[in-house]
Formats: sequence, structure tokens, C-alpha cells
Amino acid sequence: MATKFYNAADTTLGTLVNKHYSGVNGTNGPKPLDIAIVGAGIGGLAAAIGLRKAGHNVSLYEQSQFASELGAAIHLAPNSNGILRRYGIMAEDFGAVTMSRLAEYDERGVEKRRVDLTEENKMWQHPWMLVHRVRLHDKLKQTATGVEGEGRPAKLYLSSKVVAVDTENATIELEKGEKIQADLVLGADGIYSKTRESITGYPSKLFGSGKAAFRFLIPRKDATTDPEVAKLLENDNELIIWYGADRRVVVYPCENNEQLNFVCIHPEGESQGGTTEWNKQASMESLLKVYQDFDPKLLSLFQKADPDSLKAWKLLDMEVLSTWSKGKLAVLGDAAHPFLPHQGQGGGVALEDAATLSVVLPFGTKPEEIPERLKLYEKIRYERANNIQEYSRQAGKDCMNGKPAIDMMKYTAYNFGHDEFDNSTNIFLKWRRAKCPELYFRMPIAFGPSPGPRQDIWGNARPSLEQTFLTASVKFKTSATFLKNLFPTESFTFKSPGSVAYASFSTTTLGNMTWLGGGGYNHFGLYIHGVQYTKKDGTTIDGTYMPLLFESLADPIVSGRDELGMPKVYCAIDIHRRSKSYRMQASWQGAKFCDFNLEGLSPVDPATEKGTIGGEADYGILVYRYIPAVGRDMRGKSDCEYPVVVPHEDESKVVPSTVKSVAKPTKASVSFDKLDLDALPTLHHIVSVLADIPIYEVVGAKVVEGTGVPDVSSARRVE
Repeated sequence: MATKFYNAADTTLGTLVNKHYSGVNGTNGPKPLDIAIVGAGIGGLAAAIGLRKAGHNVSLYEQSQFASELGAAIHLAPNSNGILRRYGIMAEDFGAVTMSRLAEYDERGVEKRRVDLTEENKMWQHPWMLVHRVRLHDKLKQTATGVEGEGRPAKLYLSSKVVAVDTENATIELEKGEKIQADLVLGADGIYSKTRESITGYPSKLFGSGKAAFRFLIPRKDATTDPEVAKLLENDNELIIWYGADRRVVVYPCENNEQLNFVCIHPEGESQGGTTEWNKQASMESLLKVYQDFDPKLLSLFQKADPDSLKAWKLLDMEVLSTWSKGKLAVLGDAAHPFLPHQGQGGGVALEDAATLSVVLPFGTKPEEIPERLKLYEKIRYERANNIQEYSRQAGKDCMNGKPAIDMMKYTAYNFGHDEFDNSTNIFLKWRRAKCPELYFRMPIAFGPSPGPRQDIWGNARPSLEQTFLTASVKFKTSATFLKNLFPTESFTFKSPGSVAYASFSTTTLGNMTWLGGGGYNHFGLYIHGVQYTKKDGTTIDGTYMPLLFESLADPIVSGRDELGMPKVYCAIDIHRRSKSYRMQASWQGAKFCDFNLEGLSPVDPATEKGTIGGEADYGILVYRYIPAVGRDMRGKSDCEYPVVVPHEDESKVVPSTVKSVAKPTKASVSFDKLDLDALPTLHHIVSVLADIPIYEVVGAKVVEGTGVPDVSSARRVE
């Protein structure tokens, strides 16, 4: 037969096409993956739901026809039930019952333990339920393939047995010879998995666990016709176990307490005769013989079963796989870790596998990223799935001195107290962040990296060329002796030995800030010109020292302090701009402490003005970073302190500025009111110093307007 290729996302088998030429609706944005899932059991359908909701195109290939699904009941522990509820699936809507009671008997029918679980179950976020497997399977199939719900419905192909997988090219081959091209393949084809062989390179060696199990259902109304038998089943929502020396019987309800599910575990040779047949027909005679030493009332209960419904299967096990993935193929559920039915968690762990896959393969995942993402899935799930698998093995062992082989409380806490969506999401976020080593973190770090004016949350540079600025400044002659008190260390000095110094008060309105969603803020600072910093090696840097910058918005204050070491504090800054005047008032909680006024403004040629605040041709802006240490005994000490410089030339290369207009006033003034501690409880120590700065003479003032706001990314430590 000639090989034909099909696209896994096609609704009918057709011609292979290039799937990644465009994004959604023909755009060039992120694109969905075409995902082929082999097997449409609980794990495969759950994976289809999660990946469909993530925005991908999903196709399921199931070798059976789903024509004779009788099944039995399974546990939905809180951890797995929570996954269903995330998908909007409420198991109680299709007959699931809450697991509220537990009763244990010995083989003679003597009660050993009876527990009401109502209070204990309050520990878990989601209810512990018991559900008919076929009802659950039908609901999963409907949710995965139905037209309602998020994403494109998954396509289900029945009678489609997969015989081979190309792990590097993500193609699967069907028994009839067709080949389907996908972006990745997931093997959810159970304990006899064919996809698993494509990972290991050889058929997995399954082996008997030494046990087999009868399974069947009995309608409760039939089971309780005998008054003596009815006493065993007087409570709804109760799981009952009869323990023998090397065998046990587990009974629990489903279908709104109308059906009783039986799992009768025993030595495999007594019913299987060595066969590995999955769904072997069993006889009533064989069942009664295996449990002939048990309570006669239990044997009477067995006889309420329809003999034709009795099935027996050998409980197979498998060595732990060294890996679950290869290239663009990964396995999940029983294909990765087949479970013995002693605790009924195989389906639940498959649901967890599916949840993880939907987390690590979000919309926008690129085909070339798939092998790494599948390895991450394995890393997240491997230890937990194998631990629960081993718990299940140990739970199946016979009791020793009347006690189980494992600590059931410890096991229950490990199993039930887990949310795989949250767990996988946390690990996936950390993994993504680890791939971006330049992410910027600041307090509070519990919520991950922080966005800022220079980078988004993933460290990508922000565009800033279209941001606007309106700066008004007043340059004045003042006392060098007074301003020296504002220098943080003796390494800061004035270049001139004279007693006269120059400084500026400058206020700026920033707008169209990308990192603030198109908004902006105001800042107001003191700039001391003609300063020189002498480094430890004796070399010097000439600059303008900024001891203080008021800002009107918390976000730039925090980011500027953390990322740049800027000396920022908060105050309200209100600006009144007109064609001939500019006024600014600074206040705190309604207490005004500064008036900044420019009057008689008239335009001048922008080409005649230098770009720096004071017009000096110095190297850059100097600031001093200081972070106090924590602790009562650390008061007066710092965790770090050092000088920082923002070179003018480097800044202009990062974000070139364009000056659109310059205006100069006929009159300029800046005045401060010290107020008092009651009016300015947090700023009085600052404002009282600013108010005392002598202004001998105003030597310049201007209003400059333009685009291109430096992002200060050139800031660096001086040494």
C-alpha cells in the first residue's frame, strides 16, 4: 500500500499542508500546535480537553470502536476531581457519589473498623468521589469533542490503531498504512502501549504482580433483597473491605448509590490460569471457590451478580521507565506508569499527567520547543507518579500483624493534598524565568520578576522613543559651603575651590510612557552642578549631583530606587501650564511646601540650548545609592552604599531626544515653606533644608518640550 500523509488537525483525512505559515485568523502571531493523541481513554481525553482549551488543534486516534464499554467504577480523589472541576466537569452530575464512610471486616465478617469521613474530608478542597468509569469516560469524550467550550473541538478517529511513531518528525502510522503528520504525539494507549516502544526501542516487559481480580457490578436493589445481606449495605456512600490472609474484597457505590462496584483481588493462579487476557470471562463457580472461606453473607451477596457480567483480569506490572519522552513524543497514564488497582488511583494520576501537559504546552509554544517542553513535563510528573505507583503496589500487599504494609494516612495526604495545575504552573513559571537570567526582581519577590520602565516582566526591552517630556528649570547661584552638607561622602567635591556654586531646581512632566500604559507622572528635583567624584584609584568624574528627586507616582519611585539607586521620595506635584506662564506647586497630603513660577514666557531657537538641565558640558548625573540594613542592632548601618553615574552621551545613544520647543521667562522664582512636623511628618527634614538653600541670583530659566525620554538604562556603578 502506498503511504499517504494526513494533517492531524484536518477534520477529514486529507493532504499534508504547512501548518505554521500563519497564526490565528491568518495573522503572523502565535500559532496553535497540531497534536496527535494515541488512545482515547481517561488520560487521552483529559489531555485533549486541556490542550484544546489552551488553543491547540487536537486529534485522537483510538483503536477500538467504543462499542461495548461496560467498565466498572473508579475513585475520584480530591486531587483528580479538582482537575475535572477546572474543566467544568462535575462528577455528581452523572451519578458520582461522595466517599463518606469506610468499613472494614475480616474474612469471617467481624467488623474491625468503621470510620465516618465527613470531618476528615473537609481537609480537601474538592470532594472524594466514586464514579462509574463509563459515565466519566462519556463526559470526558463529550467535553473534548463537543462544539461547546473553549477552543476547537478535538477530532476523534475510531478503529484507528497506531502501529508506529516517528519521534523526531512527529508522525504516526496507522495499521492500514496511513501516516499522519503532527507537531507532537502523545501516547495515552494504556498498559500495552505501542507508542512506548518508540521511546524505549523495545516492547516493554510486563509481568504479573501475583494477583488477579474479579470485577462486576450489582444493582443495590438486587443486593438488598436478602435482609441479612442488606445489613452489610445499610449505609450509602460507604466503601467496604473484607480482608483475608491473601485476598480481599472491595465494594463501593456509584450511580447515585444505585450500583455496587466489586473488585475482588486474589492470587492470580486461582482464576487466571496464567493467561494475560485483559477482560477474561469468569464464572460464579470460580468466584465462590476463591472466597469459599469468607463470610457466608458475602458469598450470598456475590450470587446476586449476573454470571455473564463476571470478569477477571491479571494484575500486570512493569518496571519503572527511565524516561517518558523522546523527541516529539511523550507518554502518559498507564502507557508511562501502569497502576495496580489497590487504591484506584491510575485514572487520577493520568488526569494529573494531562493537566501538566496543558500547562507546559500553552498557546504560542513553537514546534522547535516541543522536545524540551516534553522533558519538562516528565520532570514535573516523574517522581510523583512513580511514588503513587509504588504506594499502590505496597497497598496491595497482605497485612502484617493486622496492619497494612504502608502508612495510609501518609499516603492519603501525599495523594490528596496536591493540585497539579498549581504545581505545574509554579514549576513552569520558574523554568521560564530561569531561561531569562536578566529578569529583574524587586520587592515583593514572591510574585516573580517586576516590570519597569526599562523592561517588561520577561526582561524584554521596552520601546520609549515616542514618550514626551515637558521640563521647566531654574538655575541659580548659591553657597558651595551650604551645598557641601548634601554630599554623601568626602569623595564628592566641587571642582571649583570658590565659595560660589551653581544649582538648579527642575520639574518635568513625562507622558505617553509605555510601561505606564500610556500615562505619565511628574518629578521635581535639585541638581548641583560642577561636582567632581574622586575614585579610589585617583581618577575623577565630573558631573551634576542629584541629592533628591520628588515624584508623584509610586511606581517610578520604587523602580528608580531599586534599579538605579535614585534618591526618590513622594509628593504631589501639580502643574499649571499656559502659553506665557508655568506654575508648579509641590505638596504632601494637602500641605503645600513649594511654589515654582515662570512668567513672561517667550519662544527661543531650540538649537541654541544645550540638552542638559543646567547647560553644563559634564559627564553625567551623579547619585548615591544607599540601602539600610534590617534589624534593631543594625540601625545606622547599610546593606550597601555606592555612587552611581548616568553618562549623558550613553543615554543619548539609547534614546535620542528631540527638542520641539524652548521658551524662556522674564521672571523666575522658587520658594519653599518649611511648615512643621505636624504638616510634613515624613518630609520636614528634607523641606527644611531646601528652604534654607540660599538663592543669590537666578542665572537662567527655561521650559523645554520634546520627545524621547531617556530610560536611564545607562546608569552604572562608578566603582
